[in-house]
Amino acid sequence: MAFRCDVCGKGPATGNNVSHSHHKTKRRFLPNLQRIKAEVNGKPVRIKICTKCLKTLKNKSNF
Repeated sequence: MAFRCDVCGKGPATGNNVSHSHHKTKRRFLPNLQRIKAEVNGKPVRIKICTKCLKTLKNKSNF
């Protein structure tokens, strides 16, 4: 499963876990993706959408 928003294309970001002794290890920040049923070109389709896009779409139209 690809962690990518189908609307905006937001994907994983990388960074570091930093311990108290300042030892760094790599980590990934994953977007908060939700699977929803939406109409695309008049057909119901399941899409993966980040919560920021979902919030924006709910304001613009009624699901």
